[in-house]
Amino acid sequence: MGSKSGHFRARAKTRTGENGRGGPGGLMTALLSIAGGLAAGAGAAHLLYTQGHKYGVELRPKRPEPLPPRPPTPEDFEAREPGRGRLAQRPIHIPHKGWVDILWRTGAAYFGDRVGFVAGGVTFFVVLSLFPTLGAFVTIYGLFADPADAWGRLAFLYSVLPAPIAQFLGGEMQRLASNSTGQLTFTLVWTLALSLWTANGGIKTLFYGLNVAYHEVEKRNLVRYNLICMGFTLTGLISILLTAALVVGVPVVLKLLGLEEEWALFAPLRWPLLFMVYVAAMTVIYRFGPCRARARWRWLTPGALFAGVLSLAVSFLFSWYLSNFVRTDSYGPLAALMGFLLWTWISVQIILMGAELNAEIEHQTAIDTTTGKPLPIGERGAVVADTVGPRRGSPAALAFTLKHTEALADRLLRRKRPE
Repeated sequence: MGSKSGHFRARAKTRTGENGRGGPGGLMTALLSIAGGLAAGAGAAHLLYTQGHKYGVELRPKRPEPLPPRPPTPEDFEAREPGRGRLAQRPIHIPHKGWVDILWRTGAAYFGDRVGFVAGGVTFFVVLSLFPTLGAFVTIYGLFADPADAWGRLAFLYSVLPAPIAQFLGGEMQRLASNSTGQLTFTLVWTLALSLWTANGGIKTLFYGLNVAYHEVEKRNLVRYNLICMGFTLTGLISILLTAALVVGVPVVLKLLGLEEEWALFAPLRWPLLFMVYVAAMTVIYRFGPCRARARWRWLTPGALFAGVLSLAVSFLFSWYLSNFVRTDSYGPLAALMGFLLWTWISVQIILMGAELNAEIEHQTAIDTTTGKPLPIGERGAVVADTVGPRRGSPAALAFTLKHTEALADRLLRRKRPE
């Protein structure tokens, strides 16, 4: 019995040594336990690291805020498109390639901005204001002299306007003078009021065309906008009446003073003077008409000179055409009226194209063209100053040319997508 119990004790010790903590099995169990604990701890740490901010525990380092994209500088545009005047400080600094781009965009803008349609709206109000303005002039002249002599003092208009149009205006003025009544003050008040109302509509339509030319939207409040339009209307009518009064009054005064010979010497100077006044008026309209940050004067002069020179050329050519190819005597006053409508429509288009030219000249340079301290692109308050016009032949050029022709542009620019 003793030997058997000892034998069993020895075998139990042997098994305990093989499977106990000190054996290989116990070591494996311990390693697995440690690995499981480490994995659980790592998972908990990862969960706390990624989701802890939802519960008020932030372990992740703060990421730096992304820097805003740097606005392009004029030097960037010059580097991409050298030799096109992207750094031009004045219109005369734009090289030949830049002027090719400008003229190409200006020609495309005539159709894209529907210059002819806008000019038609301005012409409508000009014709409406024509007869009240003539009546106001005859009335003012009648306060100081015989109204029947008013047109005789404006005979110089035959040298400026086409002959049929001048004859038409002269006939209407004589008719108004013959029908004038003794109540000149009342007549003057209502004719001036009617002139202001109709001419103000023309100014508003013209300003709409200027906004289109400069790619702007009217954002001025209603009161300010109407005050600006009425200010331009009053200034324009007063300027026309003063110019006519000076042309009429100066020869009379000089004749009374016995200076007729001196007037004959200086009379030709009135044409350059009138041209300078017209160019100055166009420059002021181009500066204050569009709803945008004011452009510097040097960026407005080219369009004003263009409008002045082309208006003179068109007037002479139109006069020559009417005198040689149109039988105005066959249609009477109707032909003269139609000639006046056509001449006015063409003249208004020239004014709008002067604005288009100024806009594209500004569009050519990346330098700030607005008044005040130079600002970076995007902060100047004017579309043509905050952007750069596409060069001729660039990918954006086709879209610019096909402006307002969405259907044709869609057919030409659409890319085939894989089905």
